[in-house]
Amino acid sequence: QVQLVESGGGSVQAGGSLRLSCAASRYYMSSCIAWFRQAPGKEREGIAEIYTGTGATYYTDSVKGRFTISKGFTQNTVNLQINSLTPEDAAMYYCALRTSSCKSYIRQNDFQFWGQGTQVTVSS
Repeated sequence: QVQLVESGGGSVQAGGSLRLSCAASRYYMSSCIAWFRQAPGKEREGIAEIYTGTGATYYTDSVKGRFTISKGFTQNTVNLQINSLTPEDAAMYYCALRTSSCKSYIRQNDFQFWGQGTQVTVSS
C-alpha cells in the first residue's frame, strides 16, 4: 500500500506558472507515476507520466511543451512544472501510481493508488 500526497496548487493569473509535487509514502524502483486533472463537469484526463526506473516521460498532446514532469529531489517525489497557464488549465490535479512500467497512454483504470488532489485556479 502506498499513500500519495499532492501539493503546490493555488490561484494564479493566466500566463503564470506553478510547480505541483507528489510525494509517495514509499519508493518503488520500477513504477509509473502520472498526473491527471479534472475540471468541473469534465472527465478526468491523464496528462503526464514518468517511469521511475529510467525517467522516461510521456505527455498528452494538450500539455506538450508547457508541462514538464520530473523526479523530485527525493526518490519518492515527482514534480509537475506547469507554465503559461490558461483558464482551461484550471482543475483539480491528482497524482497516481502503478507498480509497473508506463504505457504509451495514460488511463486512470491502470493506476492502483491515488492522491486526494490539489486545486489549480487560473484567473484571466
